[in-house]
Amino acid sequence: MTGLRWGILATGGIAHAFASDLRTAKLDLVAVGSRTQASADAFAAEFGIPHAHATYEALATNPDVDIVYVSTPHPMHYEAAKLALEHGKHVLVEKAFTVNRAEAEDLQRIAAERGLLVMEAMWTRYLPHMVRIREIVDAGALGEIRAVTADHTQLISSDPAHRLNSLELGGGALLDLGIYPISFIWDVLGAPETITATARLAETGADAEVATIMTHAGGAISTSLSSSRAAGPNAAVIIGTEARIEIDRVWYAPTTFRVVAPDGTVRETYESRIDGRGMQYQALAAERLVNSGVLEGDVLPIAETVAIMGTLDEIRAQIGVRYPSEERADG
Repeated sequence: MTGLRWGILATGGIAHAFASDLRTAKLDLVAVGSRTQASADAFAAEFGIPHAHATYEALATNPDVDIVYVSTPHPMHYEAAKLALEHGKHVLVEKAFTVNRAEAEDLQRIAAERGLLVMEAMWTRYLPHMVRIREIVDAGALGEIRAVTADHTQLISSDPAHRLNSLELGGGALLDLGIYPISFIWDVLGAPETITATARLAETGADAEVATIMTHAGGAISTSLSSSRAAGPNAAVIIGTEARIEIDRVWYAPTTFRVVAPDGTVRETYESRIDGRGMQYQALAAERLVNSGVLEGDVLPIAETVAIMGTLDEIRAQIGVRYPSEERADG
């Protein structure tokens, strides 16, 4: 199977960005599903999509669709991805993958039983500058990695009705913003051995700021900060005994970085030059995996996505954030 036929489930802002990058990469976007025909029609008209569906189920059952990109709010990821998988579609699910590990494990099981790809849309991991960073780290150019630090901090909104402040919509800085540095830390250092988290909660009970300190194999330390109420540097550093990598603002999007020796000598400078926002690289990776018959991601395996959701669960347990969907699931 070459040239997978893409469907987009939900029509919010991130769906627009993804659709634009699919078009940039000349990938085959054939269908969109929304909760209303008007919304689906408007999205389809904007991107020249032939099939516009008024329900998610209609998209999932469309025989012309091979793979579905799920871009609903976090609490709806699980049901939407499950729907697509149960109708035989490969699935790329917007990050954070689900609201908790239990949901992630169930999607992993369903995909495995049906021989389908399910993959988290952590688009940052697939960007060219991140590919080069992994090459440098894997080559041992930094020596022993002692620490990683990263922030994702934005001034978004203090409106209680805003999605980021609504627990009902999976709001909070952690799942929307903190997933970036947490996943980056996992990518560089692997699973944490200890996790310590603290947070400032908003008036709605959602986390407005979250900070973590984690330890990893060999004694390496990581720190992260996420915030939806204040804009910080949005930079990241990997610190090794032989050199460090300084990733510029905004580190999780196409940007520049430097490899710097302990004496300050710059050994390498990298500058991203890409078309579009860069979300097409994860789509290209998904197509490559499906076409190769390898239904387990290499850059971000589904088992790692599930484990990262477990890390987010532990952080939320420490800061006292629980979502209404979890309360309902517990009955």
